[in-house]
Amino acid sequence: MSEQFESTLALALVPVMQDAGRLIMTIRDEGFEVDSKSDESPVTKADREAEALIFEALGRLAPDIPIVGEEAVSAGHRPDIGNRFFMVDPLDGTKEFIAGRAEFTVNIGLIEDGRPVLGLVYAPVLKMLYFTPARGRAARLHIDPYGARLKTDEIEYEPIGCIKGNGPGLRVVASRSHLSVETKAYLEEFEVSEFLSAGSSLKFCLLAEGKADLYPRLSPTMEWDTAAGQAVLEAAGGQVVCEDGTPFRYGKKDAGFLNGGFIARGAVD
Repeated sequence: MSEQFESTLALALVPVMQDAGRLIMTIRDEGFEVDSKSDESPVTKADREAEALIFEALGRLAPDIPIVGEEAVSAGHRPDIGNRFFMVDPLDGTKEFIAGRAEFTVNIGLIEDGRPVLGLVYAPVLKMLYFTPARGRAARLHIDPYGARLKTDEIEYEPIGCIKGNGPGLRVVASRSHLSVETKAYLEEFEVSEFLSAGSSLKFCLLAEGKADLYPRLSPTMEWDTAAGQAVLEAAGGQVVCEDGTPFRYGKKDAGFLNGGFIARGAVD
C-alpha cells in the first residue's frame, strides 16, 4: 500500500470519526440500556451502531481491506485478515461511557505486516481527534461532534510529538480501572515524578503529545484496544513493545486477537 493512499485514507476518515462521535453522543443524550456480552463485559447501542457506521464507511473507502471489529468478533465474525486489515474499536472505554465520564474514544487502526501504520483516536466529549495524517506523522485536531461535518479538503491539524519531561522522574500514565499488581510492581523500579490516570486509548495519546513518558500495561488487552493508539504514538516518535522488549505485533487471530502485556514509551532514547 502506498503512503499516499494511507494519507488520503486518514483524511477521508476524519469526518467518519466525527459521524461516529455524533452518533455516540446522541445515544448518550437520549439514554440507553446496558447489555452484557458472553465475557460479561458491558455493551450498548452506541457500541453496536458506531461499529456499523464505521464498517460501512471503511467498506466504501477501502473495500479490499478486511475489517476486524470488537462487536463483530464478539458476535462470532472473524474475517480472513491476510497481512493488511483494519482494527476497529467503536467505543473504547464503554465503562467510562456508561458512568458518564469523558474518557471514551472511537478507534480505527490499519495494520500492515503485523504493525499499525495508520490510526485515528477520537474523544467526542473532549472534542479532540488524534491521528496519523501521513506515515511517520502524528497530529491532533479539535472536532465538535455536534458541529458542521468536516470537509476533507478543509481539515487543519496541529502536529504533535513525544517530548521528554524536564524533571528527574518519569511522568507515568496508567489505566483508571486496570492498574494490576504486576504493573504496580513494574513501576516500583522507576522514579515517578507524576502519575496521570486516564481511561481508554487516550493514554497512548498523552504520550504522543508529550504530556507523559511511560505507560505500562502488564495485563491482557485486545488488539482493537491498542492498534490506533499505538499507530499515533509511534508516528509521534514513541514506541510500544512487549514486556521482553520484542515488537508488539498484530493479527493474532488464533488467539482471538488477545494481547499480552506491553510497555509504551514516549520520547525514546
